[in-house]
Amino acid sequence: MARILINTAAVVAIGCASPALAADLATGAKVFRTNCAVCHSTGTNAVVGPGLHGLVGRKAGSVPGFSYSAAMKSAGFAWTAEQLAKYVTNPQAVVKGNRMPFSGLQNRSQAVDLVAYLETLR
Repeated sequence: MARILINTAAVVAIGCASPALAADLATGAKVFRTNCAVCHSTGTNAVVGPGLHGLVGRKAGSVPGFSYSAAMKSAGFAWTAEQLAKYVTNPQAVVKGNRMPFSGLQNRSQAVDLVAYLETLR
């Protein structure tokens, strides 16, 4: 019985960790440059959209001085890796009425790589 529990725990741990372990930061940086950099910086300065430095853990719609949509200001969550993965694949489904003119990444592995890259911007 103990062996089954240990094996199950190992499978669960590997399954939970595998997206992060499988992420490719170089690909994430390339996805950022291709899809995000035209509107977002990796620093704190706003371009068209807010700077993404320190994004993970930050409350949605909270960068001082940036003019967010009412939808983003009232989103009511902090950006986690899970929330970002959902958002970068379908922004309007996550924050209906946001102003970001991006339909989302269709490639799931690119989304995982992008989120892993965004997590490094601390």
